[in-house]
Amino acid sequence: MVEVREWSRSDTARFLRVPSSGDDKYSRGVVALRTGSALYPGAAVLGTEAAWRAGAGFVRYVGEGRAADAVIARRPETVVGADTGRTRIDAWVIGSGTDAAARTDDETAAQRLILTGSARVVVDAGALDLAAGSTAPFVVTPHAGEFARLRAQLRLAPSDDTQRAEAAVEVAAALGGTVLLKGARTLVADAGGRVIEVSAGTGWLATAGSGDVLGGVLGALLAANPDAPIAEATAAAAWLHGYAGRLAADAAGAGERRGPGHPIVAMDVAEALPRAIADLLV
Repeated sequence: MVEVREWSRSDTARFLRVPSSGDDKYSRGVVALRTGSALYPGAAVLGTEAAWRAGAGFVRYVGEGRAADAVIARRPETVVGADTGRTRIDAWVIGSGTDAAARTDDETAAQRLILTGSARVVVDAGALDLAAGSTAPFVVTPHAGEFARLRAQLRLAPSDDTQRAEAAVEVAAALGGTVLLKGARTLVADAGGRVIEVSAGTGWLATAGSGDVLGGVLGALLAANPDAPIAEATAAAAWLHGYAGRLAADAAGAGERRGPGHPIVAMDVAEALPRAIADLLV
């Protein structure tokens, strides 16, 4: 039986800080995103927006076409263009809004290069199949369906909801990384067998694009906390994302439940992040 630790508001607050007079845009964390596609350009916008609003000091979007145009239109402060290899990057977010079946050989090579680098990597959606064999420190972020496919790729037996913690640990060990298994009860497992449960969210977060926002938050907190264990920074990002969702849905206030809330869209969650952070920093 795997022991599961419940992540809390106070745990999350440890991963947030007010910038000091000695900080600059680089010391606050540099996030790069290689996300979105012609079919799903919104994923790039949502992840970039979330990275900025979760406190990143510098955000780079590596992409082109509709996705790049959409990012610049929404967030003109983002640096858009190819990564030249000379840019400081503390954390990458890859795969959101992409489909592995449509991935080109050049894109596969570029993502594999990221996954063999030194920067931390958030691996989502269309990049999940590339996580095996990676040498970069990383976290994979599958939902239930993606998790089942990842287990099949790793030749692990199917699992059910009664074995989520054990199954997450098994995948983390097989990959040699960290797993964030999305759900009403989000689980974060590392290769050492530790599991954290995060349940700060609301059912209103079950909306298209919410995972893209989570990717940006993960990138920002991993970049801002380079010395923290990836699993703990990941849990903090998941808690912050869930709390921002509650605030956006009007289902929380000052850390307390207020009522059932109301429908939200993913951008509402991203826009609620500064308010959620301010509340945690009090």
